[in-house]
Amino acid sequence: MDKTPGTSRPVRFRGGGFAPRPLGLVGALVFITIIILWELGSRTGVISALVLPAPSEAYVAFEELVRSGLLWKHLSASLQRLIIGWSSGALLGVLVGVAIALFSFARAGLVPLVSAIFPVPKIALLPLFIIWFGIGEGAKVATILFGTFFPTVIATYSGIDNLDRSLVRMGQSFGLSWFSIVRKIILPGALPAILSGFRISAAVAIILLVAAEMIGAEFGVGAYILMAGSLMATDQLIAGVAMLSCMGLTVAWLISRAEKYLLRWRR
Repeated sequence: MDKTPGTSRPVRFRGGGFAPRPLGLVGALVFITIIILWELGSRTGVISALVLPAPSEAYVAFEELVRSGLLWKHLSASLQRLIIGWSSGALLGVLVGVAIALFSFARAGLVPLVSAIFPVPKIALLPLFIIWFGIGEGAKVATILFGTFFPTVIATYSGIDNLDRSLVRMGQSFGLSWFSIVRKIILPGALPAILSGFRISAAVAIILLVAAEMIGAEFGVGAYILMAGSLMATDQLIAGVAMLSCMGLTVAWLISRAEKYLLRWRR
């Protein structure tokens, strides 16, 4: 190597890494591979049709659901409950989480309450909600709201607690008001944790949605799955599970789009 003074050589860039690259096709290929192997296993008899029907049979059941006009009835009922319950629980969770993080009185009074109620299975409270709100939509929405509230609260105040305090002190040194510090420093800094809490609470909401619909609902994806299981119609059951998976994928995609838009300052 030439070490003559005045000479130079290019240095490899060392700043890369630790940043995920968008590889959207990989996820699609994984799904396609699983479905192909599943179909082949069912057609060759490796997978018993009584235990797990082929994807093609589930697709036929889904087509029948579309032709009968029941698809939209089940989906619209479930989406309405999910949107109202999750959005209300998430909004209340953010408000309470911010209050716990910023006010000592709220922290002292609410953190023990959240810690005591959060581990309780929310579906176990559905009979109580039925007594309070009746057998209709109120009990189902309340179950979803209650279940999504607590993960959002914990994610919100944990995100604010883990915020770099030097940023807050910097805002104070520049003479920013309390509201400006909260709006411009604290909430944007806690937003990644809040959105992560939204991902968790959305998954919890879908789980509670199915459980609530299985207990008492005429229409809904959970009611459809319960009916299919009672009739031992495994093809319809798999079609219902596929609808839940699509709902979960859609919610995850929407939250990821929100993350890209709201957290573009991190780039």
